[in-house]
Amino acid sequence: MTSRFVFLRSTDFLSTIPQYYTFFLAFIVLWITWYFAKKRNPPANDIDTGELNRKLEEWRPEPLVPEIDKDHASLSTRKITSKVGKKIVVDGQNCLNLGTHNYLGLADDPELERKGLEAIQKYGVGSCGPRGFYGTVDVHLELEERLAQFMQMEEAILYSYGFSAIASAIPAYCKRKDLVFVDEKVNFAIQKGLDASKSQIKYFKHNDVQDLESLLTLQPELNKMNSKNIEMTRKFLIVEGIYMNTGTICPLPDMVALCRKYKLRIFVDESISFGTLGKTGKGVTEHFGVPRHEIDMIMGSLEWSVGSIGGFCVGSSFVIEHQRLSGLGYCFSASLPPLLASAAIASLDIIEKKPELIQILAKNCYVFDQEIRDIKDLDCLSAAESPVKHLYLKGNHDRAYEAELLKMISDKCFESELSLIMPAYLPAERDCPRPSLRMCISASLSECDIKFVIKTLKNCVTNTLLLSTKET
Repeated sequence: MTSRFVFLRSTDFLSTIPQYYTFFLAFIVLWITWYFAKKRNPPANDIDTGELNRKLEEWRPEPLVPEIDKDHASLSTRKITSKVGKKIVVDGQNCLNLGTHNYLGLADDPELERKGLEAIQKYGVGSCGPRGFYGTVDVHLELEERLAQFMQMEEAILYSYGFSAIASAIPAYCKRKDLVFVDEKVNFAIQKGLDASKSQIKYFKHNDVQDLESLLTLQPELNKMNSKNIEMTRKFLIVEGIYMNTGTICPLPDMVALCRKYKLRIFVDESISFGTLGKTGKGVTEHFGVPRHEIDMIMGSLEWSVGSIGGFCVGSSFVIEHQRLSGLGYCFSASLPPLLASAAIASLDIIEKKPELIQILAKNCYVFDQEIRDIKDLDCLSAAESPVKHLYLKGNHDRAYEAELLKMISDKCFESELSLIMPAYLPAERDCPRPSLRMCISASLSECDIKFVIKTLKNCVTNTLLLSTKET
């Protein structure tokens, strides 16, 4: 009687289990049984060994790097064996230097050398750590304070490399849902910052205010078509004071007016215009008389006019402090060597005490602009005030042919003791610029130097074009 009662109770319990649960348990049991049976009896190896060996012999792995011509120019670079200044010794030849961005002639200034030596004796060569991890030295704080005072902004942040300052500052603010309007000719550092930001990018024609406004005008209609999270979208405008790839100056007043009208935040890269434009070298804002509080952030480099290494950003304390935890190049890179920070401070002292350097540079830029335009076979589309001059061959030429002719002109100039270069661009750059000769004007050049440059350049261009005509 008892056993029958237990049996009935167990059948009642099984009847309460859902049917699908029973099927699931049965499937698990069958799968486990199949798995262990398969391990005990592995399938026969039916692969044709001969066919496998033949395919392995024919297989050729793709090379890690593409094939490179052994005569590529980058594999036979010229060697410099002197200080970089007004004169430079290249491959044993003493040349007048128009190839480096030493706009104010401070790279070999004795005062910078003295300050650098004193810093080495006191601090050693390197900081050996990021700013947040025992990499901050008192001269870093002093330089940040001096940069903020010089630019008449609330605060500055110092990076150990000019490229990383720009490439890190942009993604610190521009995020995935943001909309960024950018000039189509911006430099490679800005391009990499935009890539890192993952923002939606809208390029407008170079220095074309009307094209930018047309994009801004159309944007509300596009927002209506895709209104998801549109209330969280922020809008930015990123431009250069003087464009590295063209030597033209940004029409900043018109850009600022559009930012006020359409509620954009504006970032300006003043790597070239810092120390070269404006009465005291404060850049494109001073050049146009634009109040600096109208600019959300100014980015710049210490590697051109200042004659040191590093980069910086200046703006309000609210904006700059954000980078101390969000600027990857600041947080995770070893800080600027103290000797270079000391040299940069010495450069700022010279710029403030000798504002005539900026006036001399401006005069040289204007003289070069006028003289170069008299060379009938060359075009110079750069601004007269710009210390960076891009020279192009007149007429329509095949890109490879034009690059070859410009390389020949550059080589002939070098043979005549004039050092200037063809700018090199990476394949990864957006809209690779047209081949050109780039000349960097310096305040250290005299009237005789300018005459020598123009005469040498004119002769080399004429001889090269005559030679190419005969060959064709």
